Amino acid sequence: MFTLEKQTKRVMKKVAMPSEARRRDEGGFTLLEIAIALVLMAIVGLGVASVFVYAAKYNVSAGDRELAMAVAQQRIEQLRNVAFTDSSLAATPLPVTPTTVVRAGRQYSVITTIADFNVVNGQTTIKTITVKVIPKSDTATWATGVSSYFGAVMLVSERSATSLGPNRAS
Repeated sequence: MFTLEKQTKRVMKKVAMPSEARRRDEGGFTLLEIAIALVLMAIVGLGVASVFVYAAKYNVSAGDRELAMAVAQQRIEQLRNVAFTDSSLAATPLPVTPTTVVRAGRQYSVITTIADFNVVNGQTTIKTITVKVIPKSDTATWATGVSSYFGAVMLVSERSATSLGPNRAS
């Protein structure tokens, strides 16, 4: 059982303790422990920051591919809406010269190739339209080379003549 006298003695003893004895009693962090903790936090922080940079870069690339797909779809629709005998659907000689299109402030290289197939009596009955769109917004050499393989969008469509072939009855 504690009495007031015992409690007073205990408090007085703590107050009268020399400062070195009090320091040994107190728990805390040393300067070395704090420095190590800061270094570890800096390493983790840099790792997290690099993930944010990576995510932002590939988010922009996804936007480029999305716009490239829209450009390719628009070009295919333009060619699908003209008459089968229109001059814009003439077979393209190789190599094809790319055209540059700008959408949302970004540049895209568009390569359109048209090939004639299934020629009957000198008349083409099927045309294959291929549209390849390559994002050109990133000027870094590695990005241009990579985007030409991974960032490019290619759409292929086939059109047929509306006239019946020679082996079909009307």
